[in-house]
Amino acid sequence: MEIKYWSDIACSFCYIGSNRMKRAMKEVGIADDTKLEFKAFQLDPTAPQETTDSYINHFTRGNAALEPQAKKQMAQIEAMAHGDGLPMQIEQVVPTNTLDAHRLIKLANSKHDSDLAERVIKRFYQVYFNDGQSIADHDVLTRAAVAVGLDKDEVEQVLSSDDYRQDVINDEQEAQQAGIHAAPFFVINNKYGISGAQPYAVFVKVLKQVQAEEG
Repeated sequence: MEIKYWSDIACSFCYIGSNRMKRAMKEVGIADDTKLEFKAFQLDPTAPQETTDSYINHFTRGNAALEPQAKKQMAQIEAMAHGDGLPMQIEQVVPTNTLDAHRLIKLANSKHDSDLAERVIKRFYQVYFNDGQSIADHDVLTRAAVAVGLDKDEVEQVLSSDDYRQDVINDEQEAQQAGIHAAPFFVINNKYGISGAQPYAVFVKVLKQVQAEEG
């Protein structure tokens, strides 16, 4: 079985949904021999490299009247993450651009080491959703990537260049051509799709169905 999924580091439902998929793969018994490929999907490619904007202001797009409802929604998202054992302090999020994080994930994927790639992805989610640091800050990215196994010189080379930028663009164009307009979106064996952070039981059920149908 092969699974690819479009995701953004700045996407709370991607963080939650991908974690549920990975848990489901373990429960179904396919985690060790199934390729799981992270595809780049920037929710906001125009997001700034630096910002002083709070997450609540970003969430409401500056409309103060929406803050009470937004805080309720943010609390629900945080509770959902915590219910799945994921660290999240959503009010501390620094809403910045994720392109460079995606480029470093591509660097990790180039090593053909799925464990390394998963560690990088997981660490970047934690930086964004729990650490209150900018995922666009090169020093933050370098420390995070090196801490989980990427080579510092290679990380710095990527961040000082346009390396892997086209790969990120290619992923986004592939999504567009496939009619995928939101993340997360999972595609199993290029045939079956799952949209959003579905309940854990849904991921398990779909994987078992695909196993049965594909033999």
